[in-house]
Parts: sequence; structure tokens; C-alpha cells
Amino acid sequence: MSTPPPGRLILLRHGETEWSRDGRHTGLTDLPLTDDGRTQAREIGQRLAALGADPVAVLSSHLQRARHTAELAGLDPQVDEDLREWDYGGYEGRSTADIREETGHAWDVFRDGVVPGDTPGETVEEVAARASRVLARVRPHLELGDVVLVGHGHTSRILATVWLRTSPRLAAQLTFDAGHLSLLGHHREDPCILSGNT
Repeated sequence: MSTPPPGRLILLRHGETEWSRDGRHTGLTDLPLTDDGRTQAREIGQRLAALGADPVAVLSSHLQRARHTAELAGLDPQVDEDLREWDYGGYEGRSTADIREETGHAWDVFRDGVVPGDTPGETVEEVAARASRVLARVRPHLELGDVVLVGHGHTSRILATVWLRTSPRLAAQLTFDAGHLSLLGHHREDPCILSGNT
């Protein structure tokens, strides 16, 4: 039986943007933080300090809402494009309610996926594959201490399921609000969620 690494994996979701506030799917559209989002990002820095986090590595999505959140939280991230948000294809910028009205059923991104648009879109499995690559890169750092990943709501939820070694569609049962953090670690040797959406 292997001993789990001592480090925790800390997921940060970027602060509020205009589209996240309005419930619109924001994949590759590079939106800035709102004033409230900047405040949330600074508060994340305080919560990290309260957790006693002293990260040995910080990775961020290349999108400005994630990078700016990291900077306002007092972090100096290395960009990892695999942390980018889900490519929503033809559903980019649209709300769940709007998509449900168009499709005529209770559409859910994790179950039903997306359609091509200006970008081809991604499947949940493709997002999970990106999350797997991120985890493979950070595992050696977890042997030395905490790692912070600054990203987005859906991609981070899927990353948590990959950490748990379960189906990425389980991400539909997880929540992750803008300006919040989740803490992943181990219970004995089993990967677990230590705290979520705080």
C-alpha cells in the first residue's frame, strides 16, 4: 500500500465575470473580472492564508479571468493551457435556460454535450483527458507540498472527478461557484474532496 503525498491540491475558480454572473456558458471567450470578481479574488488570497497554504507550484489557465484572479490572490502562476474552460462550441455565451428552450428538453452539458459553433466544442471525455494531463504534471509537486490550480467551473469540477478516479460525468453533482476554492487530498490512501466550494 503506497503512502499518499503530503501535499493538498487546491482548486481556485476565477472571480465573477459578467457572463458567470448572468449564468452564461463562458468557455474560450476571454472576459475580464467584474469589480465583484476582483474583490472575490483578493478574498481568495486571505482564505489561502487561513488554510496555511504555502504552495510549491501554482498553475493557471491562460484566460485572463483566471490569471488575474491568481495575481489578485497574491499568487505567481505558471500558465497551463490544459486548465482552460470547456470549449462550449455553439453554446458559448448562452444560458442553460436558453439552450433548453431551443432543444425542447432538460439539456445538461455533462449528459448531452455541446454542438459545434465558431469553435468545434469538446466532449466531457476530452475535458477529462486535459485534466488527466494536468494531474500527471502536478503529482511530483504534491510530494513536496500544496499545489494550486487556478481555473474555471466546469473544467475544475471534471478535474475533481479525475482526481477521485470516477466518471467525469459525476461532475454534474459537484458545484463550484465563481470566487470559491475546493480542497482535494487523501483519506488514508484514497483520493478525496477535503472541502468543496468554500
